[in-house]
Amino acid sequence: MTHLSVNINKIATLRNSRGGNNPDLIKTALDCERFGAQGITVHPRPDERHIRYNDVFELKKAIATEFNIEGNCTEQKFVDLVLANKPAQVTLVPDALGQITSNHGWDTIKNKAYLTDIIKVFKDAGIRVSIFVDPVVEMVEAAAETGTDRIELYTEAYAHQYHADKEASIAPYVKAAEAANRVGLGINAGHDLDLHNLKYFAQNIPGLLEVSIGHALICDALYYGLENTIQMYLRQLS
Repeated sequence: MTHLSVNINKIATLRNSRGGNNPDLIKTALDCERFGAQGITVHPRPDERHIRYNDVFELKKAIATEFNIEGNCTEQKFVDLVLANKPAQVTLVPDALGQITSNHGWDTIKNKAYLTDIIKVFKDAGIRVSIFVDPVVEMVEAAAETGTDRIELYTEAYAHQYHADKEASIAPYVKAAEAANRVGLGINAGHDLDLHNLKYFAQNIPGLLEVSIGHALICDALYYGLENTIQMYLRQLS
């Protein structure tokens, strides 16, 4: 079964909007675990507009499932944060400063030397590494040469096209996944996956290990409740 890692950035956004500690980020993470999530994901950014750097330390002490920290590894503060906490996984995302949300994967050919060096830093610390990539076979194949353990397929394009033509929307992702399987890379996926498109994606991507879902899941929880929503997402992956 593909694992579900719940991204709790939006919980932190809501908390920060009023100050104080409501909703309680740590309690929410523990509840997500209790409701069946197999991991917790955070994506701290330099402006701390959602996840704060101190949140990462508190979450690392509290959660029992896999902890996944996403972020821009060109920022030394992010690198230091990850090394200080030693999560199960770090996901390297090529965000620009001030970017609202991630919107593209690494050019693993152009950035091969840099990625190879930074991935070694994390792997030497015993941290599994995943790198964000677009569903392009050449980028997947080049990713394997960096030493990364996994790739995370950036799924916005799939989600955007899904309702118009789901077969066309999934096709490049299947090819990218097949390439990842050939070169021995684990496969994660994330961005705009939801209750409508998740099942089809999971059924058609060979070797899909993990999906990281935040925005859609938290939005659904407003209507269905957090526990019920997590169970609904897990059923799409079963």
